[in-house]
Amino acid sequence: MGDELRIDKWLWAVRIYKTRTLAGDSCRAGKVKIDGIAVKPSRVLKLGDVMTVSIGPLTRTLKVKALIHNRVSAKLVPDSLEDLTPAEEYERIKFMHELNAEHRDRGTGRPTKKDRRFIDRLKDPDQE
Repeated sequence: MGDELRIDKWLWAVRIYKTRTLAGDSCRAGKVKIDGIAVKPSRVLKLGDVMTVSIGPLTRTLKVKALIHNRVSAKLVPDSLEDLTPAEEYERIKFMHELNAEHRDRGTGRPTKKDRRFIDRLKDPDQE
């Protein structure tokens, strides 16, 4: 048992998912893949396996460095996995977040009808 571990349990233990149920559900939904093949939650994980995990718009590539059976603190996670996700992926997510972020100063209240129309034009320049 020391060199084998279920993939859903490992994803939970290294804090990719908040609960083991969420990890299992994402495996069943085809969001966790090893060698491009969707895996079941009961798939046995081995050292050196490289997987892709889709979490919302982000697709992370992870390599298994250690098989841990219990959830560890966030500081110990880098000992158990190697993040092979390209930096461009994180930059894309950051760009998407900045693009879609709407920020209004505290206390300014709701936008007026004129402000709202201006915001709509900014979001969709082809409108009108």
